[in-house]
Amino acid sequence: MTVTEDRALRAEAATALERARDHLLSLQNAGGWWQGELETNVTMDAEDLLLRHFLGALTPELAAASANWIRSQQRRDGTWANFYGGPGDLSTTVEAYVALRLAGDEPDAPHMRQAATWITERGGVAATRVFTRLWLALCGRWSWDDLPVIPPELIYLPSWFPLNIYDWGCWARQTIVALAVVQSFRPSRPLPFTIGELVVDGASPAPKRARDPWAAVFGALDKALHRFSHRIPARARRAALRRCAEWIIARQEADGCWGGIQPPWVYSLMALNLLGYGLDHPVLRRGLRGLDRFTITEPTPDGPSRRLEACQSPVWDTVLIMTALADAGLPPDHPALTSSAGWIAGEEIRGPGDWQVRRPNVEPGGWAFEFDNDNYPDTDDTAEVILALRRVAGFAGHPSIARGLRWLEGMQSKDGGWGAFDADNTRTLVNKLPFCDFGAVIDPPSADVTAHIVEAFAAEGLAASAACRRGVVWLLRAQEPDGSWFGRWGANYVYGTGAVVPALIAAGVPPSKPVIRRAVAWLEAHQNPDGGWGEDLRSYDDPALAGQGTSTASQTAWALLALLAAGERDGAAVSRGISWLVRTQEPRGSWREPQYTGTGFPGDFYINYHLYRLAFPVSALGRYLRGATTEAGSST
Repeated sequence: MTVTEDRALRAEAATALERARDHLLSLQNAGGWWQGELETNVTMDAEDLLLRHFLGALTPELAAASANWIRSQQRRDGTWANFYGGPGDLSTTVEAYVALRLAGDEPDAPHMRQAATWITERGGVAATRVFTRLWLALCGRWSWDDLPVIPPELIYLPSWFPLNIYDWGCWARQTIVALAVVQSFRPSRPLPFTIGELVVDGASPAPKRARDPWAAVFGALDKALHRFSHRIPARARRAALRRCAEWIIARQEADGCWGGIQPPWVYSLMALNLLGYGLDHPVLRRGLRGLDRFTITEPTPDGPSRRLEACQSPVWDTVLIMTALADAGLPPDHPALTSSAGWIAGEEIRGPGDWQVRRPNVEPGGWAFEFDNDNYPDTDDTAEVILALRRVAGFAGHPSIARGLRWLEGMQSKDGGWGAFDADNTRTLVNKLPFCDFGAVIDPPSADVTAHIVEAFAAEGLAASAACRRGVVWLLRAQEPDGSWFGRWGANYVYGTGAVVPALIAAGVPPSKPVIRRAVAWLEAHQNPDGGWGEDLRSYDDPALAGQGTSTASQTAWALLALLAAGERDGAAVSRGISWLVRTQEPRGSWREPQYTGTGFPGDFYINYHLYRLAFPVSALGRYLRGATTEAGSST
């Protein structure tokens, strides 16, 4: 690139940055935070209708509005996918179909016939995942005898014993405890229709991991539980259910949710209802009212369209945007930054949580993802909060930063890495249980989370600390043979690599080291011909697809942040990536990004964070224009 071309690109990048920065500033809430929509697939909406049917709280108006949204997401082949551009998913399609039947769509309607044909061609309801068949059992359209047993007596297992509830990730343990209650009742509140059109004669659930020796062990155990669970003395069962109820109620958040996520929320409501809690009970009333906060309703020509967010991310969105605005050159005392920093400081969690089961002697001092999931602070948000606060006037030495660093140090796993919510949540045995056929159920250390924490320690001058050094060693060992890193909470190897490279540089690894050169080479090799980067979510199932996909603003920014940190500002890959951002920016300052680039459960559940398309490009453009690397703050 000539000097003239470089100057022209800088000028274009500066204009794009100004537009994006101003757009971000216009989106700030008066209370100081930012919050973008978290878009997911229609299972959230289908299960919401089935929940309300189960509780007797479904109204025609709500059903019609949700059905409008579900119909709008149906693909041309009659199916529903788990992410934008993805293939039709059998379980998601079955749940959407049943929800539309509940809303009044007739099975002979063209869109329903098309879906039913596709479903039966793939084995029908018997071929769906366990959780889909569980919903059908709740609605009287599947037998409880054909579902794995979850005994409520699990609640008694001590934390050192295999398969105790704290062996599960926090999101999974909340779900399992509630489901154990639900299954003990084997409830059936039938739908006002049958679903024979989705049944394939002779089909039966195909067990996963059929060749895994543990499958035979747990299969035999499940058969024994089916045979003998009804023989458990009634008094003992009631005591276990009472203990489960106490555990569930103690974890309800201030806004009525459980963990701020849909699965434990809906199952907890059903569990407590089965235990005798009416809809007018304060716990259930709060829970149902809290769902309204996660609901988005918009007008359409066919009437209101209603959809649910699986979770919300105000803390995460806010700190990423604070860092982006600082990267964009906003002064540390700018009102947007000081007001957001004040709000973030007030969100610090000083109370107890499940994380203390593994770390009872660690002082609280972290942040959570949402407005009100204070029982579950996470290390990823805490690291990003530290990186954001230190760049705001009056907050660089805030006491909460020191508390957050101490908490992060205490949450380090034995191998030197960090999981998101718990320390040493690595017992893979729970993955072998027969009802674990959907989503991640444990929370082992991951490269992206570990990188953010290493970067936070380094930014605070603690790169030489034992915790940071152990984190660096973990990251070096986690590099893939091709030079990339796996991304647990974002898609996928581009996300992981975009997080780790800036962290290693910040921690003192020279850009010339082979570990960095391999990562740079991998990113350069996976740049799209249009200059951007993208990665399809199917790379979680097929690593051969790593780094391959339609270019997106967020993924392009992740790659650029890594390359800029590695000293590649004047390289051709960076110039082409910046040009892609400039060229594809919308007039209002944002970027179009229908693709899902956030990850809930690798291989199963994904998220489109609507503010990713703004926050990360602003950081990338800002660091490009200022030649920033390690001091610029957080990378991903």
